[in-house]
Order: sequence, then C-alpha cells, then structure tokens
Amino acid sequence: MHVLVTGGAGFIGSHVVDALLSRGHTVAVLDSLVARVHPERTWPDIPPDVRRVRGDVTERDDWLVALEGADAVVHLAAYQDYQADFSRFALVNDAGTALLYELLVEFSLPVRRVVVASSQAVYGEGAYECANHGRQYPPPRSLAQLTRGAWDPACSACEAPLEPTGSSEDRPAPTNAYGISKLATESYALTLGARHGIPTSALRFSIIQGPRQSPANAYSGVLRAFVGHIRHGRRPVVYEDGRQRRDYTHIRDAVSAVELVLEHPDAVGQAFNVGGGRITTVLEYANAVLSAMGADIQPDVSGRYRLGDTRHVWSDTARIRALGWRPTGTLDEIIRDYLAWTADAPEGEDWTARALARMEAGGVIRQVAQGD
Repeated sequence: MHVLVTGGAGFIGSHVVDALLSRGHTVAVLDSLVARVHPERTWPDIPPDVRRVRGDVTERDDWLVALEGADAVVHLAAYQDYQADFSRFALVNDAGTALLYELLVEFSLPVRRVVVASSQAVYGEGAYECANHGRQYPPPRSLAQLTRGAWDPACSACEAPLEPTGSSEDRPAPTNAYGISKLATESYALTLGARHGIPTSALRFSIIQGPRQSPANAYSGVLRAFVGHIRHGRRPVVYEDGRQRRDYTHIRDAVSAVELVLEHPDAVGQAFNVGGGRITTVLEYANAVLSAMGADIQPDVSGRYRLGDTRHVWSDTARIRALGWRPTGTLDEIIRDYLAWTADAPEGEDWTARALARMEAGGVIRQVAQGD
C-alpha cells in the first residue's frame, strides 16, 4: 500500500513511518513542523524515499497534495496543549479530520483504509467502583476540592472513597478541550467512514512514551518533564501527591496497534483502547527515572496541581486484545530507551523550565491553599 501519515515527522508518526517502510509499504508524510514540537522548523531525519509534504491539515490544498496516490491514511496530526486556546483544538483536530473525509468523498479518492489517533483523554476521570453503590463515573474535581488538596473523587451517593478501575470504550466522558476534540475527531471519522464506505478505525492511545519525544513539547508527557528537570539539576516536579495511577505505553506497542488495525478486517468501524497494561503511580514513575539516572535527590511534591488533570485513569484493552494485540514494553524499558535517545540528542535549552513557567503564568498550574 501507499500510506499517508499525517504528523509523520512527530513522535508517534516517525515510528509509524519506519514500521510501514519495513513492511514494504510506500509512505508520504504531511506535517506542519509546528515550532512547539520542531523548534528549528526543519524536517527531522526521515528516510529519503518518503515523500514529504509540509502543510496543514486544515488546508484543502495541502491535503490534496499529500493524498495523491494514497491507498490508506494514518491520521496522527493533532493540536495538544494545556492552555485555554479551546477553539484551536476544534479547528485542527475536528475540522482537520472532517476535511479529510470531505475531500475523500468529493473527489472519490481510492483510499481503502483510515486509522485516526484518538486519546485516553476521552474518558475524563474514567471509571470507579463504590463498594456500596457500584460503578461510578465522577465529574471533574472542583476547583474548591483541588485548592484544599482533596485529590480523590468520592461516591456521589454516600461520599465513600472510590476505587478506580479500567476504562472501557463504551463510556467516554471528556473533561478538557483536548479530550472533547479527540472524541469529536473519532466521531467524525467513524460516522463519516461508515456512511461513505471508507473503512475506518480509531485508536485511543494511553500516554505513549519513548525515543523521539520532543523535549520542546510541553505535552510530550511526564517522562520528558522528569528527565528535563533532573538533567538541569532540579528535582522532578510531581503534581498533587503523586499517587495518581496511570498506564504508560511503549511507542513500539502503539505502532504495533496501528499496524494491526490498518489491515485487520474486524477493526473497521470501532474505537480501540491502546494501553500499557501495567498500572503505575506518578510518584513511582518519578522514582524509577531518578534511579535510572543515578540522581540522589527526591521528587518535588509540593502541592502543585494542574487544572484539568484527572486523578486516576487507565485503559481496559480487552477489545484490541481480542484481535491479537498485546503490549510488551515495560516502564523500565520506556525509561531506558528514552534516556538512550536523549544521550545522543541532548536537550540543550531548558525546555522543561520554560513549559512549567508558561503553565504557571497561564494559571494552568496552581498551588494548594496554605493554612494560617
């Protein structure tokens, strides 16, 4: 097949490009080389036989140039941020996806498979269990709750502590602009794909980590932030109390999920969770990074919190496992592989401190109220 990968110069996209080439496909890349991911605004080291199109997924002409000859599309390009530029999420993520299907239909383009990237962010707080009242889907934690450092959601009926559990694909409830846009993205893709006979799948990725994550991108994930702080002589910043539970996914496993649904006949018309399968607290992650880097310091757990964050969320991956997919990467492997890559591509500028300052200035990161 000839596959177009949008966002193909980025973290996930570049690994997908390599995997497709290794399987004998030809590949084109559409990427805007946005400065927040590519500070130099130049193409990274992409194999020379890949056709490169520098363009924007919100522009018709850029899509049409990139789609030339495509049999399939892996649509990874997206806008991500912690700032309050809500309309940009809708413009890039939702309108960009709708435009893809508009052009496929308008020009009867012979694309026979589309895979779109969604996110675990569509679940918001995710699923919980109350011992007395069963399954719960808590709303976002209030500012008053966060300000007093009461981190965990409680049962809406009896106020008892809730126990988090894996989120399955049937109950999305996004609580921030990025999650809302991703749910809309996959809704456009799956609905329009079904209506117009364009076989489509969506992948809800859980915190993908590994080599090639841009140190300049504040949305790259907690590993980038931990390593950046430690490399510049600071303690890694941990929000809330560090007991938030997550699943982290090796980039290799994300790529294998793309490869699977790109060709599996039973993947059409569905959204699939793609998660690491191992539950880790943020504090455990910070300590694992400190250990791997040989840093004799402690994490900075000082009562900072980030507006819009969820407390606990991880993904139930039974649906994609039924197609034969299995995650193989461990947390130690994620850390080791990222550190090996950054050793060859040192961070240089202190992007981590810059991102932290920007979020604090924008009111995204706040501090627990101190008692008198």
